[in-house]
Amino acid sequence: MLKVNGIQAKTGWYLAGFTDGEGSFNVSFRARDDYSFPWKISLCFNISQRDPVILSLYKRHLECGTMRQRRDGVWYYEVNNLRAIRENVIPFFRRFGFLSAKKKRDFAKFRRVAEIIERGDHLTREGVEKIVGIRSDMNDGGKRKYSDEEILDRVEAWESSETTRQTAREGG
Repeated sequence: MLKVNGIQAKTGWYLAGFTDGEGSFNVSFRARDDYSFPWKISLCFNISQRDPVILSLYKRHLECGTMRQRRDGVWYYEVNNLRAIRENVIPFFRRFGFLSAKKKRDFAKFRRVAEIIERGDHLTREGVEKIVGIRSDMNDGGKRKYSDEEILDRVEAWESSETTRQTAREGG
C-alpha cells in the first residue's frame, strides 16, 4: 500500500471524501473585552457523526484535535489550534483534496484566512475586513452569531477608543 507521510493513501482519500460530504471549515469571531483587540478570530475544522470510529481515524491520522460526545449522543471531532491547522490539517487536505467545488472553495478560503492570521494582519481593521469578506459565503453563509456590520463596528469603536487613550498618554 502506498504511504504518504506515514498515512496510507487509501485512508487519506477516504477521510478527504468523507470530509467533502460531512466536514466543515469555519472562521469564528468571539467578542473579547479582556483582549488587546476586540475580537478573537479562530479557525476550526470539524466533523460530527453518531459513530466515533471514523472520527477516531481523523484524530489518529491528523495527529491533532479533540473528540467529545454531545448530550444528544453525537460525536464531534474538531481542530481549532492554529499551529495544528497549519501543520497538520491544511497539508493533509492539500495532499488529498476534494471533489466538490463547494468544499474546494471553502478550504481555499480557510487557507487564506490562516495566512492572514499567521501574518498577524487579523489584528488590524484592514485584516478584519478581509477576513469578513472571505468568510461571507463559506459554508453557504451559515449561521453567524455576529453580523459583518457588528464585527466592523466593534473594530471601529475600539480604534476610536484606542486613539483617545493614545492621545491622553501623550498628553494631548
